[in-house]
Amino acid sequence: MAKWGEGDPRWIVEERPDATNVNNWHWTEKNACQWSKDKLNSLFADLEINDSIMCVQVKELKKCEGEATANNRKAKLIFFYEWDLELEWEGHCAGSDQVVKGRVEIPNLSDENDIDEVTVNVILVDPDRGAIPEKIKGMMRSKGIEVIRSKLEEYVSSLKTDFSQGLILPTKDGSADAKPSGVNTTATKGKTGLNKSSTYKPQVEAKSSGLTISTKQLTMNEEFKCTADELYRAFTVPEMVQAFTRGPAQMVHDVGGRFQMLDTNVEGKFVRLAPPNELEFEWRFKSWPAEHYSLVKLSIEQVSVIVSVMCKSAELRFQSIKGFHFRFRAMLFSNA
Repeated sequence: MAKWGEGDPRWIVEERPDATNVNNWHWTEKNACQWSKDKLNSLFADLEINDSIMCVQVKELKKCEGEATANNRKAKLIFFYEWDLELEWEGHCAGSDQVVKGRVEIPNLSDENDIDEVTVNVILVDPDRGAIPEKIKGMMRSKGIEVIRSKLEEYVSSLKTDFSQGLILPTKDGSADAKPSGVNTTATKGKTGLNKSSTYKPQVEAKSSGLTISTKQLTMNEEFKCTADELYRAFTVPEMVQAFTRGPAQMVHDVGGRFQMLDTNVEGKFVRLAPPNELEFEWRFKSWPAEHYSLVKLSIEQVSVIVSVMCKSAELRFQSIKGFHFRFRAMLFSNA
């Protein structure tokens, strides 16, 4: 037994102002979709791009499709965002009354890409109208793209600073500091229960479902120092799931039985149970479209004192591939 004042801080009910989420340990997620749309609209509304003889004004953020979330895990902030944007603009050239119309397509504003890796395509609505449209297009491809990237960078910066306020709750000493964190895919040894001994090597296969939702298949391979039965129960016994996710969990361990975890942010149902070697379940995040699930298949193999597990997830939303990989491992595969 640990002496008074020693031990893991997770065991201690800290004197917090709101008495919730001790030491900011639990996973919390904040939907940033509407905030992001409003922010992007404000950044591009009536934006002007000029040089000595040409002027372009953004008339409308015509398309803004995607999602964004800010997450707190162990007092670290993690951000996921994926946006497909389209701007409509009009341009003029000094000495001419001609109005040139065009659009800018930004299909991959994502946490997976640095700002200079984001695709920015400049397109003329009517390209066959002489030399002036081409001049304005050339200006947009040089100076315009630079200005647009600066606005995208401003959005990302605001998401990580302004929107994330309040995710890290103050402790009894009043501190609530946290630094934004990227996705860490390095395997670590667990401090409780199951001990990991491998690194993450994902295999992603793109595919398209018959729906309008673009999906992928994700494969993960992990190894643990435990028994196959212990690992199986870590996915099916509420008390063990709660221990690894550090949050409430409800589940009915039966074919067709439903489960919820992480304050109902994750839900699903068991499809096939073959303890301790195989487990299949449908899984979804609350932010996904209604009734869209990913089918997860776990194959568990005992090799001496090591358990090898393969996780295959089908019909996984294209926009959620990175978020699923990180959150799935953070909640159930990582105990650090």
